[in-house]
Amino acid sequence: MTTQQQRTRIKICGLTREQDVDAAVAAGADAVGFVLYPPSPRYVTPARALELSRRLPPFVTPVLLFVNEDATKIIAACQDIPGATVQFHGEETPGDCDRIARPYLRAARIPLDAAAAGFDLVKYAQDYSNAQAILLDAHVDGYGGGGKAFNWSLLPPSVDAHLVLSGGLNAANVIDGILQVRPRCRTLAVDVSSGVEIRKGIKSAEKINQFVAAVRAADEQFAKSNHVPVPAT
Repeated sequence: MTTQQQRTRIKICGLTREQDVDAAVAAGADAVGFVLYPPSPRYVTPARALELSRRLPPFVTPVLLFVNEDATKIIAACQDIPGATVQFHGEETPGDCDRIARPYLRAARIPLDAAAAGFDLVKYAQDYSNAQAILLDAHVDGYGGGGKAFNWSLLPPSVDAHLVLSGGLNAANVIDGILQVRPRCRTLAVDVSSGVEIRKGIKSAEKINQFVAAVRAADEQFAKSNHVPVPAT
């Protein structure tokens, strides 16, 4: 994969409060995620997601996370928030995802142990080639948000896709995650939820700022190690 420098995009997921949306925006997040999966402790209704998304300025993308949801409900939510990207985090097939006919992220649930080496991410990315990106999350009970990180070193050395690194990220480990995964793909973004929380669904502005600062530090470190210019933020 090319080592051309690009700013790492940041998504803060699982937002439930106005002040957390505002904190994510103020810190420089590129996207914010709303969980529309009722069993999740971070669940918000479509109406609440719409209310929170109205606080977003231009060029900050709302992302609506669904798990094995009925297509009509997904389409209805997207009609209310027309600028949203959809994140499929369940057992959705390529056909299920494509049927929504809008930009989407497809979560790949990577095993936590050595079995991660057996997950065929190259084929997965090919199967979901219409996805805007493949989001890499740890395979935990339920669907995401478990605060667990998988072994990044077991990912394939070259994946022809845009990737979003997720699963157990926080300010302490995101630099290592970026440096390990970025050379393996077209571009890399990061997605954090539990790593910036006080408790499930309640974010910390301080932790969000620390996380964003760590991502920017990773960008600088990657640029220096590959002798490429750091882009303006």
